[in-house]
Amino acid sequence: MFLLTSGKSSFILAENHSALSTCSFCNLRLQVWEKLVPCCLPGEAARPSVMKSAVQEWLRVAALLYIAQAVAVMAVPNATQLEELLDKYTDEDGEWWAAKSRGKRAITESDMQIILDLHNKLRGEVYPQASNMEYMTWDAELERSAEAWAETCLWEHGPASLLPSIGQNLGAHWGRFRPPTYHVQAWYDEVRDYTYPYAQECNPYCPFRCSGPVCTHYTQVVWATSNRIGCAINLCHNMNVWGQIWPKAIYLVCNYSPKGNWWGHAPYKHGRPCSACPPSFGGGCKDNLCYKGSERPYPPPEPEEETNEIERQLSKTQDTTSQSRSRTHSPTSSTRIDDLNKNEFTSTEQMSQIVTCEIRLRDQCKGTPCNRYECPAGCLDSKAKVIGSVHFEMQSSICRAAIHHGILDNDGGWVDVTRQGRTNYFIKSFRNGIQSIGKYHSANSFTVSRVSVQAVTCETTVEQLCPFQKPASHCPRIYCPRNCMQANPHYARVIGSRIYSDISSICRAAIHAGVVRNHGGYIDVMPIDKRKQYIGSFQNGIFSESLQNPPGSKAFRVFAVI
Repeated sequence: MFLLTSGKSSFILAENHSALSTCSFCNLRLQVWEKLVPCCLPGEAARPSVMKSAVQEWLRVAALLYIAQAVAVMAVPNATQLEELLDKYTDEDGEWWAAKSRGKRAITESDMQIILDLHNKLRGEVYPQASNMEYMTWDAELERSAEAWAETCLWEHGPASLLPSIGQNLGAHWGRFRPPTYHVQAWYDEVRDYTYPYAQECNPYCPFRCSGPVCTHYTQVVWATSNRIGCAINLCHNMNVWGQIWPKAIYLVCNYSPKGNWWGHAPYKHGRPCSACPPSFGGGCKDNLCYKGSERPYPPPEPEEETNEIERQLSKTQDTTSQSRSRTHSPTSSTRIDDLNKNEFTSTEQMSQIVTCEIRLRDQCKGTPCNRYECPAGCLDSKAKVIGSVHFEMQSSICRAAIHHGILDNDGGWVDVTRQGRTNYFIKSFRNGIQSIGKYHSANSFTVSRVSVQAVTCETTVEQLCPFQKPASHCPRIYCPRNCMQANPHYARVIGSRIYSDISSICRAAIHAGVVRNHGGYIDVMPIDKRKQYIGSFQNGIFSESLQNPPGSKAFRVFAVI
């Protein structure tokens, strides 16, 4: 279960290191005292016959406490060893957060990167396009303020003193593991209920049109001038969420600056990407975002953590070895070894197809992966016919059928299509500015659906996300995180080549297929029926497995998004 809360459009995830650590040490002391000194209850005198043994017991206690102090002085400074010991005894559902040391950040480097990367990806792909969308960077001060609020475990926006100057999105969940990008994507997905106000509608103030319960998470994520973000994650025990007590809630807080969601303003200006960037950006543009060449997306690395000398020497030795190897090989042999080591392969095959307003499904869908299409703007004014309602005849315009069904508006966008076989008749109707035609004899039909976008982990499989079901299944457009090549191959298996078993890791299969690199990005997935045999291979640094006659599992293909 997860929750989002808005009003200031922010997302918080933080953890309380110091309180948990202090509490655990206090409990330890109490347990020692109760164990060693239970002989006299308050107000009860000691009997003379046991006085001598009591004195001996107290001497033993004093000696033990002295020894314990000495051992603590020797052992505690090596924080790395202590963390390693704590690591071994933490469970998978969150107790690790209680064991983290006071000096660590409230969010891991990898979570920080995927949150920031997904924000910039989504900001660069807004529709309609933005002319002044600024590149977002990580801010350590915003991270610290998010951490401080997340530690309160209060399911409300705050603190009140900061809210006038920052934007804020909150999210929480409990139970099954979800990456922080799950919440970021959920904020952005509010776009389905939001109607962008064009310049001609702002006179002088822009209307705010939201057909769902909330859209302000989305508008804060894509607010053009909010170019800094800092988030934190906290495990909250017995958190009160709207009257319900969640035993172990993962609380996510993201603070934004400058704040967005100003009343009467659109979140960004519509136009050609980077055509209305502030002068301070000097004309720089990156992935449709206003960009300063000197900007560092992430804060400088933290000082090196304390470690034992053997580890430090080992890492230095490994660095020296790798450097000497690179110096020894000539450029030719180095290139040859690189190719041999990685067996690089790139695929630019796309599942989605760009169509015009007049293209009918019958024209476009002839044995190719006819699942996903990109429609242009302005199809409302086209004269292309639409036959039917909900189920459309194959001679219908794909894009105008999508507008008629409410999947797209006149700004265009992405639509998924499913062929449904023969339908006995097609009913005419007038919807969303389009009059469809009726037809009263059977013909092949199709339905349309919205294309969603979802962030996943390196371990996510098609079997978990969108397994194949006849006649066809649609997966969301998927955002893969960074560094999936380094994921544990036992938990993120890759089975097959080009066509993969659906128990394979989606993102590692995408790297293996060459449709995305190790820095992550968007991909399309097409679930298909199972295969009798999957052939293993080595591509792009990943070994895939072979498998014969797998019981029950289906298959899938991966495609590039360009």
